[in-house]
Amino acid sequence: MGKTLFHRDILLNGAQVHLTRATLTPERPKALHDHDFFELFWVQNGNVRHHLPDGGTTLDEGSMIFLRPGQAHAVQGRGEHALIVSLCIHPQVIAALAQRHPGLAGHLFWTDGPPTRRYRDIRQLAALNHAAVLLERSQRDTLALEGFLLPLCADLTAQNFPPGMPAWLAAACTAAHDPAVFREGAAGLVALTGKAHPHVSRSMRKYLAQTPSDYINRIRMDHAARALTTDADPVAQIAVDCGVPNMSHFHKLFRAAHRLTPLQYRQKFQRQIVQPT
Repeated sequence: MGKTLFHRDILLNGAQVHLTRATLTPERPKALHDHDFFELFWVQNGNVRHHLPDGGTTLDEGSMIFLRPGQAHAVQGRGEHALIVSLCIHPQVIAALAQRHPGLAGHLFWTDGPPTRRYRDIRQLAALNHAAVLLERSQRDTLALEGFLLPLCADLTAQNFPPGMPAWLAAACTAAHDPAVFREGAAGLVALTGKAHPHVSRSMRKYLAQTPSDYINRIRMDHAARALTTDADPVAQIAVDCGVPNMSHFHKLFRAAHRLTPLQYRQKFQRQIVQPT
């Protein structure tokens, strides 16, 4: 284990948050570190290897990680131009938010498990970075920090799951929006729960009237629709990015979700985007 970082050494002159942009090298970290503050970081560019005590995972652009005090970790660049944005957040702010907003329990910073991972697509990432710039230019006090955190937390937890749905299933369904999960299909969703596939399937049918495959494929096709109108990647590449490399199957799923072929969807909606001059 490496050293422990303390918020008293980082949050100076009454600041409740400190923002850092860091370009990461491909050199493997010598040790993990922990801290007594909450940390939120996201991958702004490139790919990052996130090391935890039980192993590492690769984070792609748009991945977000919510860390609680005492959670040891380290980050490493993968390839060139790996860049993260990291927020050191005073623990009292997070504690106060939990008291005022009970709905945050079990989500993001307010979980009992490993660090929470979420994902922002290209437009959401642009909005996130704009909000981060405003935070950086502010007094970095409690008001400014809450102005940054609350809209983000509301967006990431707004799943509108039915009453009585188990917390373990809600957490897995929320995390399934991460490309690292939905690319693995229903198996990726089920793996998040730590429960047997038949039990997960029965629970999803009961509370959501969907199978794990139905749920994942809806997320995949929503991701594909966004990519078709915001990226210039070939349809075949978008299909692979969704975890559906079989083009016949991808077209079938997309038509069922959007009533258009991928190319028809791109032609209909991409031209409506106003490009900056």
